[in-house]
Amino acid sequence: MKLNVGGIDRILRILVGLALVAWAIFGGSVWAWIGIVPLATGAIGFCPFYPLIGLNTCPMKDNK
Repeated sequence: MKLNVGGIDRILRILVGLALVAWAIFGGSVWAWIGIVPLATGAIGFCPFYPLIGLNTCPMKDNK
């Protein structure tokens, strides 16, 4: 699995994911649990949707 999520993208995904999960925990909509997805993809550094659309925000040439 090659990394395809770059630095700023990862930070934004983690922040948005944490905010949505916190909202869900503190009484928000059940749909806020979708925040687990950007949180996980930001933490792992891989987004399974990016290869489908040909996108790669990771600046590394030889990413493993």
